[in-house]
Amino acid sequence: MVQQALGVRAALEASGLDHGPISVHDKMRALGMSPVPAIASLARIFRQQGVARLEPKKKPRAAYRRFVYPAPNACWQLDATEYVLSGGRKCVIFQLVDDHSRLAVASHVSWGETSEGAIAVVSKGIAAHGVPQRLLSDNGAALNPSRRGMLGQLVAYVRSLGVDPITGKPGKPTTQGKNERFHQTLFRFLDKQPLAETLEQLQTQVDAFDVIYNTERPHQGLPGRVTPASAWAATPVVEPPRPLPQPASPVEDEGVRMTRIHDNGTVYARGTKFQVSRTLAGSTAYRVEEDDRLLIFDADGTLLAEYPWPEPGTKYVGSGNPRGPRGPRKIPPVSDRLLACV
Repeated sequence: MVQQALGVRAALEASGLDHGPISVHDKMRALGMSPVPAIASLARIFRQQGVARLEPKKKPRAAYRRFVYPAPNACWQLDATEYVLSGGRKCVIFQLVDDHSRLAVASHVSWGETSEGAIAVVSKGIAAHGVPQRLLSDNGAALNPSRRGMLGQLVAYVRSLGVDPITGKPGKPTTQGKNERFHQTLFRFLDKQPLAETLEQLQTQVDAFDVIYNTERPHQGLPGRVTPASAWAATPVVEPPRPLPQPASPVEDEGVRMTRIHDNGTVYARGTKFQVSRTLAGSTAYRVEEDDRLLIFDADGTLLAEYPWPEPGTKYVGSGNPRGPRGPRKIPPVSDRLLACV
């Protein structure tokens, strides 16, 4: 019995999976072994054999107030974590988790923590499991910068589907605790795999982990220590939210207009072309026409350029022309108007 338990523990460890007494107990039962030692007995055996994993003393579970949404798709949690490929280049892994079942809804590997990567993983999750009612994330610029007075691309995307984007309070990391634990479990698995050289190789490894995590690994945070896939199937999925009606374009008297940055990097306003940046050619921007100046914002609400209005008849204003006061400016009324236009 001792050797069987040690063998199961070694196999789990070699696979990069949890291999504590609870995980070994559940795996032995799943394999049909008999008799299966009690969890306390396995802990004692591992200590006696010198293979127990020593961990720092933790706060008792009772010290935390744990909240779980009542059904699948009531809330998803999104977070991103850094990873280093074999050549030393850093990349980012987006992980999306269902709060109720702990199901790994979707994962996406990207070169950076960008709005495009965040939208990609949420779109992937929606295609597989439907639209959630809420999306919980941190306050990062690529995820949900609303607390900074900016409109993020991910926020605009999920709101258009009727999803309520919510964030944890600043300085309260336990709000995204499920994500942090999920990252750790993924890293233990990846540590036992060949080091990926490309994003494609890493994506394949992460996808394989998601399958194991969802269907083979009993989750200690779930009642009855079932798998996330079993927990998902045990409760009906909540009704998807109603998509919001398409917003009207900003009206002129608000002073905010959606515009496109032309191929040569310019924006056209009041008969004049204003040079913004060729690197932004083709992207969507917002122009705010104040009495004395023109302001150009990107889709996140970040000020890109600022120009005093030129003399009547001026056809072109280059980016090197004077733009008024230098340095960062906070313009709450503009941010409020941008948010109101979504």
